[in-house]
Amino acid sequence: MIKTLLGFFKPHMKIFLIDMLCAVTVAAVDLAFPLISRKAMYDLLPQSAYEVFFILMLSVAAFYVLRSGCYYIMTYWGHTFGIRVEADIRAALFAHLQELDFEFYDQNRTGKLMNRLTGDLFEITELAHHGPEDLLISLLTICGALICMFVIEWRLAIVVAVLIPIFLIIVMANRKAMSFASINVKKKMAEINSEIESRISGIKTSKAFANEDVDQERFDDSNDLFKGAKKDYYKAMGRFNASQEFFMGIMPVVVIAFGGWLIMKGRLNYIDLITFTLFVNAFVTPIRKLSQFAEIFTNGTAGLRRFMEVMAIEPQVKEKEDAVPLVVEKGGIEISDVSFAYDEVSEVLSGIDLSIRPGETVAIVGQSGGGKTTLCQLIPRFYDVTAGSIRIDGTDVRDVTKRSIRQNIGIVQQEVFIFADTILENIRYGRPDATYEEVVQAAKRAEIYDDIMEMPDGFETYVGERGTKLSGGQKQRISIARIFLKDPKILILDEATSALDTVTEERIQESFDRLSVGRTTLIIAHRLTTIRNADRIVVIEDGKLVEQGTHDELIEKGGIYADLYNV
Repeated sequence: MIKTLLGFFKPHMKIFLIDMLCAVTVAAVDLAFPLISRKAMYDLLPQSAYEVFFILMLSVAAFYVLRSGCYYIMTYWGHTFGIRVEADIRAALFAHLQELDFEFYDQNRTGKLMNRLTGDLFEITELAHHGPEDLLISLLTICGALICMFVIEWRLAIVVAVLIPIFLIIVMANRKAMSFASINVKKKMAEINSEIESRISGIKTSKAFANEDVDQERFDDSNDLFKGAKKDYYKAMGRFNASQEFFMGIMPVVVIAFGGWLIMKGRLNYIDLITFTLFVNAFVTPIRKLSQFAEIFTNGTAGLRRFMEVMAIEPQVKEKEDAVPLVVEKGGIEISDVSFAYDEVSEVLSGIDLSIRPGETVAIVGQSGGGKTTLCQLIPRFYDVTAGSIRIDGTDVRDVTKRSIRQNIGIVQQEVFIFADTILENIRYGRPDATYEEVVQAAKRAEIYDDIMEMPDGFETYVGERGTKLSGGQKQRISIARIFLKDPKILILDEATSALDTVTEERIQESFDRLSVGRTTLIIAHRLTTIRNADRIVVIEDGKLVEQGTHDELIEKGGIYADLYNV
């Protein structure tokens, strides 16, 4: 884990080294003061060298000004370093999430993924910034102070040296308990974030059913689990802090008690005891930093572990190392003996053979759950076939890059996702480098231009979360405008009009007819009146292709399609 974290340090090593240099300077100043004080009490004051004494004290004051400046740099640039590392980690995590397949998102809730992109990474930032800094200051100060103590009076130094390992053993013992509790807190936090995301997303449904009390109860249950997890974490932290404070309080007592005994025996003088006391006081800051480091390390490694869990997930749909971009010239599709199972046990599709000519419009119909949508999702490689092959213009989709396949395929679904942005940017999502004029042309071809111009800010109208300010028909036509802008060779319409009223459906159907011209088009539809003019109709039932032909041929045949159509 630490090796992974250090890999993100490399681009910002200059800032990191400045931060570490400041940490070394702080430790050096903290070690210098007791030694300078001892020198002054041994030589300068007894010899009445008052001028040199005050010059020395002014120099010490200047060192503390330098120390303050170092703390400013450590605070500002250190946090800047931490933020940059966090941003890089978040970018790596988001890039990895984009590589993962539909299957991953079928199994993971949005709220939990959000928590990994935000809350967990904040803890990693604290570890990246404060971890090395606190550890370096602590180790330099403690080791340096112990060396100086051994030089001054080895017997008293041994007492201090024995106390420190005891403290470290206590730290390590409590760190394990805190680590376990911290991971538990993060899991519960992810759950409560998921619950919040789910409840806020469904707030309108909640109000429609007057189920606010039910949602409040479910939220309270999640919140109580979180409180319980936090309670265990703070218990572990309480034991840790209590043992730390006891150690920090008892150390000066032990030093003065044993030092007093040495003075009684004539083996130590008051000046050296005062010096020892100053060194013990110098321990206070690094010991506190060590305890903070234990907490930061615990939380940070818990967040880092959860980050690495996601990064370790491999996409199920993998590209070959020698995959090349797909160039679609005609748009012909060959589906040869294709079978598919989501869990490699229950088969969704079995032995599908289908040849679609370039520019042909093929409608796929059948009962819900028969495998229509699954078949269409295999073409852009949202999932990979379990058996058989899919070829576009004679090229197996597994031999080319996923990005190039999807750039050549336009998909319009029943559930249109509208971003919380302007209409202009929502349409431009079809081709991000499109000009304003091209977006306008796409809107006109999708028959949404007049609606847009009637809105308060035209193309700059903000549409709200998931397009709440738009009607169902307007959302669908924006999605069609995206496809006009994208201008793909292959078009997939997945239940694209089933949620619309008849009048809106007619208008959008006209847009689809224009959109389909010159493109290979697959249409999934339950409303069979919308696909009568398709070049060919394919019937899928229980994962198998059972019928295909024109509308008239299938009606005349009197099979499954005829029954569906009559119903």
